Amino acid sequence: MDVDADPFDAGAGSLLRQPKAVWATAGASVVAFMGIGLVDPILPSIAKGLDATPSQVSLLFTSYFLITAVAMLVTGFVSSRIGGKKTLLLGLAFVVVFAGLAGTSGSVGQLIGFRAGWGLGNALFVSTALAVIVGAAAGGSAAAILLYESALGLGMACGPLVGALLGNASWRYPFFGTACLMAIGFLCITVFLKEQPKPARKTSLLDPIKALGHGGLASAAASAFFYNYTFFTVLAFTPFVLNMTPYKSGAVFFAWGLLLAVFSVLVAPRMQARFGSLKVLGGSLVLLAADVIVLGYGDHTTAIVCTVLSGAFIGVNNTVYTELALGVSDAPRPVASAGYNFVRWFAAAAAPYLAPKIEEWSDLHIPFVVAGATALLGALVVLVRRRALTHEAEELEPRHATEDGVTVFAN
Repeated sequence: MDVDADPFDAGAGSLLRQPKAVWATAGASVVAFMGIGLVDPILPSIAKGLDATPSQVSLLFTSYFLITAVAMLVTGFVSSRIGGKKTLLLGLAFVVVFAGLAGTSGSVGQLIGFRAGWGLGNALFVSTALAVIVGAAAGGSAAAILLYESALGLGMACGPLVGALLGNASWRYPFFGTACLMAIGFLCITVFLKEQPKPARKTSLLDPIKALGHGGLASAAASAFFYNYTFFTVLAFTPFVLNMTPYKSGAVFFAWGLLLAVFSVLVAPRMQARFGSLKVLGGSLVLLAADVIVLGYGDHTTAIVCTVLSGAFIGVNNTVYTELALGVSDAPRPVASAGYNFVRWFAAAAAPYLAPKIEEWSDLHIPFVVAGATALLGALVVLVRRRALTHEAEELEPRHATEDGVTVFAN
């Protein structure tokens, strides 16, 4: 694949001159990634509306990402058998149904269950979206990858904002809004996207697990596991600490998402080219650890600033981890990505549940101390296992995807 092509070079095809199928898939991707942070600004409202504790409401993230983690073993199996378009539509259908049902929930238990179904749909969709965009895009894979990364960043930024705007009237409206937007995405993909060719080789359910036998991939996954605990402590627990109105909380996480997008797409590749992937990753993890500890011990204004600033470090980390996971082993890249995501999303499921529990057992500061410690553990894994990670990390140019077209961020 032509990863070095300039996506803005008119000779290679403009980034903006893409087929309708690409725009339909990218637009649905924005909404899919919005779903991750959609509930952030309305977590306190959901807790109040359903008479639930913070730890109970945080299970909205836990059920979502636990199913997402397990589904990583299934998505390749499904898409290699029914094709990319059908997998996208299946995922979208799950999201439409379960997001709509989430808005009708009469108890926190029902809402948690519906979020789990939503997580399955989202995993099926985002695990296939990049493959479809790369396959259908004009101008080579560089333009397609940049378009996908932009959709990811825009979705992560807009999710909290949309959640705040709709959730200010009722916590139920963001769920109904997501169902409507994904239904539109379903129709657009049905109309504009042609069926994609199926892979020559079908993926088995155990292939991603077997791929983790490679030391470099296992090291990248282990480090990302610790990092994801920190990431989702910020995303799922901080709204309770800030204790702001949906509008104000949405604005904070919108700024957070913008930094995440800018540093993921624009800053991280330049830093990698200058300093190398492992140095950038290790340094960013240490800075993230310091940031979340200051967040936990600072006053309200400091907590807001550190929350927004964490988006920069998270953006850098997401990009570098992606490239390490895809390039460090000799496993087929869709299989390597599935194994890597299978491991790291378990931490995303654990953090939203454990952080409020740790606060109940101790005080408000300790969850952020734990989050800082896990970021440092991620950096320690990179340091100790640098030889297993170095070979491909130094030889490969920064890149965001694969010639097999597998997604790497079901985030």
